[in-house]
Amino acid sequence: MTANDKFAGITQAQMDAHWMAFTGNRQFKQDPRIITAAKGAYFTSADGRQIFDGLSGLWTCGAGHSRDEITEAVSQQMKTLDYAPAFQFSHPKAFELAERITQFMPAGLNRVFYTNSGSESAETSLKIARAYWRKKGMPSKTKLIGRAKGYHGVNWGGISVGGIGPNRALFGEAVAADHLPHTVLPENKFIKGMPETGAHKAEDMLELIALHDASNIAAVIVEPLAGSAGVLPPPVGYLKRLKEICEQHDILLIFDEVITGFGRMGSNTGAEEFGVVPDMINVAKQLTNGTIPMGAVIAKQEIYDVFMENGGPEYAVELPHGYTYSAHPVACAAALASLDILENDKLVPRVKSLAPVLEESIHQLKGLPYITDIRNYGLAAALTIDAAPGEPLLRPYQIAMKMWEKGFYIRYGGDTIQLGLPFIAEPEQIDTLVSALGDTIKAL
Repeated sequence: MTANDKFAGITQAQMDAHWMAFTGNRQFKQDPRIITAAKGAYFTSADGRQIFDGLSGLWTCGAGHSRDEITEAVSQQMKTLDYAPAFQFSHPKAFELAERITQFMPAGLNRVFYTNSGSESAETSLKIARAYWRKKGMPSKTKLIGRAKGYHGVNWGGISVGGIGPNRALFGEAVAADHLPHTVLPENKFIKGMPETGAHKAEDMLELIALHDASNIAAVIVEPLAGSAGVLPPPVGYLKRLKEICEQHDILLIFDEVITGFGRMGSNTGAEEFGVVPDMINVAKQLTNGTIPMGAVIAKQEIYDVFMENGGPEYAVELPHGYTYSAHPVACAAALASLDILENDKLVPRVKSLAPVLEESIHQLKGLPYITDIRNYGLAAALTIDAAPGEPLLRPYQIAMKMWEKGFYIRYGGDTIQLGLPFIAEPEQIDTLVSALGDTIKAL
């Protein structure tokens, strides 16, 4: 392999021009990892190797890469209508997709507001929550509550309610928010699936209510299963109790399902899988199978009705919020095709059937050096890796780089290694990935 193979023909000037997102730019540009193609469960690297996609892109491509159905739908849409304004005008697929999305949601969540990403979905739901209470004549309800280790994107609202320190530290004060403690407990280490202990952590919400008063709190936002912090399944009963507390104190509950929505938990949503229906659900990623940026907030009818009933003249804008690319017709076409694939290929029940395979395989790594915890649910799993002296981020990075050399793409974040298997994965592929991961850790 020559240096040019690794760079895929990218010139030094081109390499220098790109300030990469969430990337160690200095290291990457010395030793780049360039992907040139993808099909099914595999990427093709610049040097021609087949790389198993152990994270479904970025939790995005559960149905596999380069699906012909999506390619055809997008191509046809671009030939017919490449763009339509989202403000005061629209196009047919925006309405068709909205109804289609509600068919995947728990009963009662039936009003869809489009965004372009998970970050925008978080921002949108938080704005809707504040505006909802103002429309109801309760303008003091502005405080937002997130959770430690939570991830809700990178915009101002999202990092404010988010609970991952490095994502917040550089940027100073943002939106007024407070945080619930996380649910990771020492007694739950190496538990398979949902921990039996930890529902009591929802009671911490009562302390925040005592501190701020419910009259000042607009909403609580949590991931049903926290993904970016390292696959943190909710303790049994935790979400149910959190919902009860929010209902008792007139506080909206928002589920950030950007990772858990559309199949990864083995149900259409995390809300369905864990048996708790929030007031709003945020989605993105799997909505279009990662092909085109798109997200949405799905709200209960009552929230929508408050805006309509207090919107002034019928021609007036009820919610002054939205994006140039909201309900983009090409993204809508991609999403409709993606949701059809999930249904036609029965991928959600397939996740349910594959989940025990991943669970059994990943927990076989218990006892290996440096692994201090293993967690899993659905087709998501993570390892916590003991820190190297003075360099807490080093070992996960080293593991991921060795795995790339071996032909596997996985995610490293903080002190964790994360897996988000494609819904189309075969049991043998799961076992091969985990076996390679174990061998890599042993060789550190």
